[in-house]
This record gives sequence, structure tokens and C-alpha cells, in this order.
Amino acid sequence: MANYHNLSNEALQEKYNTLQDAYEKIASQQLQLDMTRGKPCTEQLDLSQPMLDVLTSASAVKTENGLDARNYGILDGIPEAKAFFASILDVSPEQVIVGGNSSLTMMHDSIVQFLLHGVSEDAAPWVKQGNVKFLCPSPGYDRHFAICEALGIEMIPVAMTPEGPNMDEVEKLAAADPQIKGIWCVPKYSNPDGITYTDNVVDRLATMKTAADDFRIFWDNAYTVHHLTDEPDELKDIITAASKAGNSDRVLQFASTSKVTFPGSGVSVLASSESNIAFYKKNLSIQSIGPDKLNQLRHVAFLKDKATLADHMKKHAAIIAPKFQTVLSILNEKLGGKGIADWTNPNGGYFISLNTMEGCAKQVVELAKKAGVTLTSAGATYPYGKDPYDANIRIAPTLPPIQDLKKAIDVLCLCVEMVSINHLLHK
Repeated sequence: MANYHNLSNEALQEKYNTLQDAYEKIASQQLQLDMTRGKPCTEQLDLSQPMLDVLTSASAVKTENGLDARNYGILDGIPEAKAFFASILDVSPEQVIVGGNSSLTMMHDSIVQFLLHGVSEDAAPWVKQGNVKFLCPSPGYDRHFAICEALGIEMIPVAMTPEGPNMDEVEKLAAADPQIKGIWCVPKYSNPDGITYTDNVVDRLATMKTAADDFRIFWDNAYTVHHLTDEPDELKDIITAASKAGNSDRVLQFASTSKVTFPGSGVSVLASSESNIAFYKKNLSIQSIGPDKLNQLRHVAFLKDKATLADHMKKHAAIIAPKFQTVLSILNEKLGGKGIADWTNPNGGYFISLNTMEGCAKQVVELAKKAGVTLTSAGATYPYGKDPYDANIRIAPTLPPIQDLKKAIDVLCLCVEMVSINHLLHK
């Protein structure tokens, strides 16, 4: 396939005219395809349907220590749920709080607690220390950035590399400014690039010097078990690494079963040092009398242990891996070798990251929307919705049926070609 940068303006215009005709035919079909978010499809949700029938008797609603899960209490989660998540995250049950359905809620609550109360009994509240700042590896997760923006936290973009955040940038910034209080991390199969942090990156985050003694790493390990192949990425345990470096309170690790079972009815978890857990639990006691313990019981009874969970996740992979391969195949067929786009080939997670030529992403998304394909907004993967390169587009392959997915990616590729050619003709 010819590289478009090597074509004459006449050849580019001829190609554009052909693409324009194809685009008008597709637009006339009035498609309504939504590719905006990484949601599990119906077939994935069906995998967990039997979980709703595991609590069938009065005895089934008792926890292992004899408490009735239907009642108030057990603020930090039932013992068996704490043990289950501890085994998944390689920590002790004492280092775990099991919550409600959303890990994002736990992240939001943690930041609000730190803003109002500080990170510990002896620490000053962040809001009393001046302008609070966060490092934001980008492209990254839009909802992390939304939390910061809503709470008035200044976001500082940090470039992502194939190994994780650019640690030279991170270390320099964190060491120089005491107002930088934290960093967002999606360390395994990152959203949207699918990058897993290397051991070196994990170690540098765990050991680096920070100007703020109350600096915290928000370790959103959302995709820790979401593999797409039989050779999954390995992620080093940052809690152990930080503890060995004398920074045991630095890391707050979050995870959930949102895309393991039911996104609307999953179970979330926070893992950290025992002192951090105690402080979080104290503040949590003001806002809650206990989580949904029946849901925690259901999950433990259904998922059982690491081996059962692994088998369950293989069933997920069998459903969604072909969708990822469909997207990658079409991208390669339609855009490969043309010099106008590149994309990731993730080993797990929920997204494929597509990079257009600089200055083209917004136009691509707008053109696709006019043809009936709605994508995540261009710029959403950067703080304040501002991609400095206007290049990144997040593709979420999991929800649509294969046939709809093929149509959507065909439209996306068509729009990438049209916008790119127009860009080359007018540069």
C-alpha cells in the first residue's frame, strides 16, 4: 500500500473523491453505532448470571464468622471477600477494604478525604496547603481526570512510553514541587494504550524522592485479570516495592469486579498499608453503616478463588479477543502502510489506542459521528480534554456485535483516510 505522504496532490485528490463517494453511501444508511465506552457485551454479562442464584437459603447469607450479611455492619467488607481480594492483589486481608460496586467511588472518596482531612491523623489537609496538583500520565483515563477537574486539582500531563509513564519527567516534577500530591496510574493494560508498566517503572515510582511527604500513588489496577491471550503481561507488586523502600503508605491500589461480573453490581476493593486502611475506614464510618454484603457473598461464592477466577476470565477472553482481532485486522487492511495512523496491539484490557496524524483526531471523530458512528471524544484521554497533538482516539471493541463492530471500524478508517488526505492537501 502506497504511503500517502509520497503521493502527488493529483493522486491524493483522486483518492479523496473515491472515499467521499463511499462516505456518502454509508451516511445515507443512517447508522446508529455507539463506540464511546468500554462496556462488556451481553454475552459477557451472561457468564455471571448464575451468580444471582447462589444465595438460596438462610444459612447461605451468613458470613464465615457467623454474621448475617443482610444486616448492618462489617464496614470494611466480609472476611471471605477480604481474603479473596487479598489473594488476587498479593496483600494480606488486613490491608484490604471491600466496598460497593464502584472503585471509582473509592478513588473519589480517598481524594476528598485527603483534601479535607489530610492523608493521616498527623497530616495537614491538602486544601490547607495551597494549590493541589496531580501528575497525569497521558493518554489516560478520562474519569480520573474528571475527578481532578471537579475537585479543583491542577493536572500536569506526563507522557506515556511503551514502558509506562516517562519516569524522568515524573521524578523531576515530583521531586521539585511540594504541591504535587499524587499521580494517577493504570498500570496493567493501561486505558487506552494497553501498556503494562515494566518492573523498572514500578520500582522508580515506589522509591522516588518526592517534595511532598504526603504524596500518594493512585494505582488503578482495573484490568489486572483482563487478559486477551494465554501469555498475559506480568506486573510487579508496587505495594511490596514501596514498603521495602520505606514508603509503605505511598500506594493506594484499587480494583473491582465491574468487568468481571456485572458493571452495575460489582464489588470494589482498596488495598494499601494497614495504617492507610485504618485511616480510610475511620472516615468511611461517617458516611456508611456497611456495604452490600450480600453482593460480596454472591461474588465470593461464585468466583471462589484465583483458579476459578482465571477460568472465568478465559471465558471473557474467548468472547472479546475475536473483536479485538477484528479491529486490528481492519486497521491493518485499511490504514496499514499509508503513513497516516498507528495503533496499539494490547495483550489485555478493554481498549485499542489509535493515533492519527497530528491535528486530525477531532475532525475524524466529527466526521464519523455524521456517518452514524459515535466514538469517545477526541481529547478525552488527556487532562481537560485537550490532546496537545489532536491525534489520539480511543477504540472500545467489546460492546458491539461483530457485524456492527466491522461497520464502525470501516467507517472510522474511511474517516481517517479522508481527513488525512485533506490535511496533506492543505498543509
